Amino acid sequence: MRLATIQTDSGARAAAVTQQDGADQYVDLNAVDSTLPPSVKAILAAEDGLARAAAALEKGAADGAFITGSLLAPIVCPEKVLCIGLNYRDHAEESGMAIPDEPVCFSKFSQTVVGSGATIVLPKVSDQVDYEAELVAVIGKTGKNISEAEALDYVGGYTNGHDVSARDWQIGRPGGQWLLGKTPDTFAPIGPYLVTSDEVSNPNSLRIQLRLNGETMQDSNTTEFIFTIQQVIAYVSQLITLQPGDLIFTGTPPGVGMARKPPVFLQPGDNVEVEIEGLGVLQNPVAGE
Repeated sequence: MRLATIQTDSGARAAAVTQQDGADQYVDLNAVDSTLPPSVKAILAAEDGLARAAAALEKGAADGAFITGSLLAPIVCPEKVLCIGLNYRDHAEESGMAIPDEPVCFSKFSQTVVGSGATIVLPKVSDQVDYEAELVAVIGKTGKNISEAEALDYVGGYTNGHDVSARDWQIGRPGGQWLLGKTPDTFAPIGPYLVTSDEVSNPNSLRIQLRLNGETMQDSNTTEFIFTIQQVIAYVSQLITLQPGDLIFTGTPPGVGMARKPPVFLQPGDNVEVEIEGLGVLQNPVAGE
């Protein structure tokens, strides 16, 4: 099942995506089943929420209970946006950094999260904004001290992610301003929708690509993870209680702009697409502040 958040005249609505006559249509889940909450995050948290959403999708598609509007991020205002750095061996090497012995973790603020079609805004104070395609795991139930063996049971679904990074702040400032370089507004697009985990047989074996103005800049596979999603969830949950709707960006493959000769950084007027096998295409234009 594919879940999306649609901005309508009556507000943001949780929707399930179906195909009608070759085009995506969106079923308003709460309109079909009033016991379902109107947000994807709350559906993940609800008892049997995904099963009830699947039933509402089937009924709503049959009845034509479709809504129209613009796509928002599938998870709006997540409580936590956790990110893993240097999680592809080749990317660590191209960055001139040692292969980590354990996951390298950082965070973004929730206002970084925008949906497919939203504009990535380049801050006036940065001229080295880089692109990073990433697979994002969306937590589906609360857990702490989760074992690797059980970790995927805590994932509600997956989505495309773009870990936009201001390198002149992240690396170029004295001491390295990782937080400020990673968390400007709009710097974590996700979407276009969340694909539930039952439809992703192995998240550690998915092709991942990023295209900049139609040119492929990153093309790899999550088989190249240094740390699998199971290992990442087990690692961070030793210290942090994971909750429904939390996002885990799982790292980026080689091909980032700062490693190219000459470097390639995002410019106003650019268009960026992130495509991960089975998860659709996340597309975002770029503009100056």
